[in-house]
Amino acid sequence: MPQLHFYIPQDLADRIQQEAQAAKTSVSSYLAELVKREMAPIWPEGFFDDVVGKWQGEHLQRSPQGEFEQRVALDPQGK
Repeated sequence: MPQLHFYIPQDLADRIQQEAQAAKTSVSSYLAELVKREMAPIWPEGFFDDVVGKWQGEHLQRSPQGEFEQRVALDPQGK
């Protein structure tokens, strides 16, 4: 497994150590979880196939939307 090395300010290192202790894990594991969480895909793999595309109920019906509201046109000249 690759290792990454970087420099951070001491106050941030102290905070990371405190957070790792509170989570009862090593600093390395704590940071690895942070990176995994932040770098995860926006949508979980298979989301659209497994969740969105699996509706098994009755067909959805869109209710009537009513009439569009008539509004006064804006003057593009600002008058």
